[in-house]
Amino acid sequence: MSMLDDDRSVKKPAHEIGSDLSLLSVDELSVRIDLLRAEIERLESEKARKGASRSAAESLFR
Repeated sequence: MSMLDDDRSVKKPAHEIGSDLSLLSVDELSVRIDLLRAEIERLESEKARKGASRSAAESLFR
């Protein structure tokens, strides 16, 4: 293994909202769509978790 291999970090694919999409391939667009869907699921899960905590707290203080 060369030193160059050690210096390269593995960059995780990311998407910036509003970025220029014209230079992306269909495959790259598909990867970004999958990333965004996974993030939406993560956000919805957290929202549900916090909603349940809030409901439990509200019922405790009624």
